[in-house]
Amino acid sequence: MAKHDSGYKLLFSHAQMVEDLLKGFVKEDWVEKLDFSTLEKVNGSYVSDDLRQRADDIVWRVRWGGDWLYVYLLIEFQSTVDPWMAVRIMTYVGLLYQDLIVTEQLVSGSKLPPVLPIVLYNGDSAWTAATDISQLVVEVPGGLSRYQPQLQYLLLVERDYSDGELKELNSLVAALFRLENSCSPEHLLEVVTTLLHWLSGAKQDTLRRAFTVWFRRVLFPSHFDAEHQPAIEDLDEVKNMLSERVKEWNRESMERGMQQGIQKGIQKGMQKGMQKGMQQGALQLLKRQLEKKFGKLSVDVVVKLNQADEEQVLLWSERILTADTFGDIFGH
Repeated sequence: MAKHDSGYKLLFSHAQMVEDLLKGFVKEDWVEKLDFSTLEKVNGSYVSDDLRQRADDIVWRVRWGGDWLYVYLLIEFQSTVDPWMAVRIMTYVGLLYQDLIVTEQLVSGSKLPPVLPIVLYNGDSAWTAATDISQLVVEVPGGLSRYQPQLQYLLLVERDYSDGELKELNSLVAALFRLENSCSPEHLLEVVTTLLHWLSGAKQDTLRRAFTVWFRRVLFPSHFDAEHQPAIEDLDEVKNMLSERVKEWNRESMERGMQQGIQKGIQKGMQKGMQKGMQQGALQLLKRQLEKKFGKLSVDVVVKLNQADEEQVLLWSERILTADTFGDIFGH
């Protein structure tokens, strides 16, 4: 979890990733009013009264319209379901507000800024935890309910998006989700090639390095065992490595296909041979029974027997038990 968490935090320490996340995955009208040119990362380390520190939180703020109204983003990264996530989020928001007050970042007489808590989930199982703290509190009768906390977080489940939906978004965050959901070297190579095109400019060097670190710390450990994890320093090396892996995978698939074809042919041949052998054995047994009952067989009868299929041989073998003449067996 630690490597996954640190890899994601490195990526979402870049304004472009945060902008892509809000524009592509927060389907609400107010997002269009944000001035993304003002996006800035703020101090994400704040200490509660009992001195337990929340270090390295991903916290951003952005201007909303013409006013200096900040929207703070608390981004949590999860690969497993946490049933108490809503409690954690409520605690984080409270600590953030406390930090703004203690450090005197609020204008005198102003209210607290709105907060958008986001949980990114990339696990395999369905997310079953409550997304609002009120869902975790026992329902109470009468007026007591109005004193209970209410705070909801935005849950983004990567596997809820199809590859086609993510591809249409045409963004870095969508590409990240596609990589997380990828099941084949060919698909990984396709997305990495797209990333290289997007991150080719000099201004994208730090984000390009962040993706490289994410590949090394997060993606490759989940796709390769410890002995075969490639050592990479740049996305170009990722692309070259995946290109070679695709060639190896295709070659291995072809070899497996050939081996399966040969094995299938052998099995089919054996089955056909066994079937033919059993048919020949049944035919020889029928000839011996006919000879014992009627004497030496004529040429016409032998030809007729040799031309018979398996079903006819079986039928004649049943008839011989009660037959008195060849006609009773062969039907004429």
